[in-house]
Amino acid sequence: MYKIQTLNAISDVIHEELSAENYLIGKEEPVPEGILVRSADMHEMELPESLLAIARAGAGTNNIPIDECTRRGIAVFNTPGANANAVAELVICGLMLGGRNVSGGIQWAQTLKGQGDAVPKLVEKGKGQFAGPEVRGKTLGVIGLGAIGALVANAAAQGLQMNVLGYDPFISVESAWSLSRAVRHCASMDEIFANADYITVHVPLNDGTRGLIGPANLAKMKDGVHLLNFSRAELADADALSAALESGKVASYVTDFPTEAVLGMKNAVVIPHLGASTPESEENCARMAARELREYLENGQIRNSVNLPEILLGHSEGVRIQIIHGNEPGMVSAISAAIGARKININNMVNKSRKDVAVTVLEVEKAPDARLLTELMALPNVIRVRTW
Repeated sequence: MYKIQTLNAISDVIHEELSAENYLIGKEEPVPEGILVRSADMHEMELPESLLAIARAGAGTNNIPIDECTRRGIAVFNTPGANANAVAELVICGLMLGGRNVSGGIQWAQTLKGQGDAVPKLVEKGKGQFAGPEVRGKTLGVIGLGAIGALVANAAAQGLQMNVLGYDPFISVESAWSLSRAVRHCASMDEIFANADYITVHVPLNDGTRGLIGPANLAKMKDGVHLLNFSRAELADADALSAALESGKVASYVTDFPTEAVLGMKNAVVIPHLGASTPESEENCARMAARELREYLENGQIRNSVNLPEILLGHSEGVRIQIIHGNEPGMVSAISAAIGARKININNMVNKSRKDVAVTVLEVEKAPDARLLTELMALPNVIRVRTW
């Protein structure tokens, strides 16, 4: 029986993937083979020796010590796309919130409390200050055409009748096929900056994207552009953004990531990270995370890992051995030699790598004994050995 620790409240749908017959699940489990987590910060957590995998019910994994997990052979999974529809719906809402200053109008309307019968006249007199453009016929630039970006692009093109430009140099085949033919793919971000009335950013935070909304790129944008950031706060340079909002270069900034710097900025609409806060999204993420744990713990399949290579496995034809090791020359031959020396035939083998780490999965004709597993673990650069 596998033991699973939950670090946050997780939807009960996990029990549909992790049966009570094979899994013991609890938040106080002291020696778990798997951990299910949402937002809990694991960087100061002491990871037990028993831990084989962590599944994050969500896309971001900044709360997980990825490097430490990789060094110890702990698989880390996330759930890309599981909350995509929830976030995409809020982005579409953000187009209206920013362009038409709906939130400013709502706040102003509350100040009329106590004016009695004069309220309707005051509304008619004051509403003009919140007038804003329609999005129909305007140009939307979508930077990042993954699960969320593709949904936003399609909804804007097909439902809102916007002209949609998309940019993503790393677009997957799946995302490309899902895009509406009405979405025009750009060769560079500069093309979006020069032409878009609205720009929404859907890229991961890394050294290449940090400060993407910064002085150089802001200068390339149209005057009065509306910006949306539902990805990460650090994609925007706060000082440059504030100056652009003050000058009117940027007409509005809508974000789902509040920070001290952005709160109070002129024409900034700050939403308290509600992108994935729907019951449907929470269930989708929980189910996907639980399924990833089950597939990995029970048969070694690796899908949606952020630190190990993808390895998709079918039904086992024998005993399966998984070896996580450094991505170094000669490792596969050393592993094969150790098994061959014990007169064990290898029926099937898969070897995949990701940066400095590799995973080799072998199907052999008979179960290895403890001595062989010890020998495999003692090979140079081997991190972890499992068999089932």
